[in-house]
Amino acid sequence: QVQLVESGGGLVQAGGSLRLSCAASEVFFSINAMGWYRQTPGKQRELVATITGGDSTNYADSVKGRFTISRDKNTVYLQMNSLKPEDTAVYYCKMSVRDISLYLHDYWGRGTQVTVSS
Repeated sequence: QVQLVESGGGLVQAGGSLRLSCAASEVFFSINAMGWYRQTPGKQRELVATITGGDSTNYADSVKGRFTISRDKNTVYLQMNSLKPEDTAVYYCKMSVRDISLYLHDYWGRGTQVTVSS
């Protein structure tokens, strides 16, 4: 069973930086996309950033210019700079991959807490 394990969350002051990592337990046949999402209590999970297998990236307007998504084999990263209190959330990674039969599978991590103090 595929597992995604996030790390790198924590408490940081406003203006600081954190780097999140998400490693999959196996190397995939084909990667459709990897991404980071975040959720705060009472709100829907929202997209933060995605990166495709061809390394095209997409960012939420609220993080453009501050966050950078990257990937390496079975790991996806999120470099977060100039953090703001409103970035406080549980951050989840997601991987959309295809198996050798080209079936699409979506996997989610369990989440890592990011807290930005003012």
